[in-house]
Amino acid sequence: MILHAVDVTLDPDTAHPNLILSDDGKQVSFGDIKREVPDNPERFDQCVIVMGKEGFSAGSFYFEVQVKRKTEWDLGVARESDIRKGDITLRPQNGYWAIWPRNGNEYEALANSPVLLSLRVKPQKVGVFVDYEEGLVSFYDVEARSHIYSFTDQTFTAKLYPYFSPLTSEDGTNSSPLIILPVNYIE
Repeated sequence: MILHAVDVTLDPDTAHPNLILSDDGKQVSFGDIKREVPDNPERFDQCVIVMGKEGFSAGSFYFEVQVKRKTEWDLGVARESDIRKGDITLRPQNGYWAIWPRNGNEYEALANSPVLLSLRVKPQKVGVFVDYEEGLVSFYDVEARSHIYSFTDQTFTAKLYPYFSPLTSEDGTNSSPLIILPVNYIE
């Protein structure tokens, strides 16, 4: 998979107004204050989501994200053509292939019917691998070198973009950022 590693940068034009992006476009966290930003068609207005700048419509790609010290987050890929306004239900039929933890250690793959995942350890770094032609989106626990979940037999007809949500931070919990990591070729 590391042979398919891509350099992902967050796209500020898509970021929900409460999201804070680092200057290098590699980190995203939730801010309590809504920023004044243009309400362009690409920007999420209700869901605290940001997309990667780079989209892919062929081949394979792979990226890694640090989720350490986060209690809740969403991560995956999303179809270019999908709606960004209003409340969004994250599932493949709506153009989102993602996983998330909720309620501490409950992990779900957001399939058309959510799939409860049983993970032995809480991932600190999550790898996302996409094979466009094969219709495959896979998630990995990078440090444990283990498979988390795969969406298989999907049909992609538009560009796919990396998708990130740090979710909200309440009373200082879940305030750590999601961090896009450089992929290590040698461990």
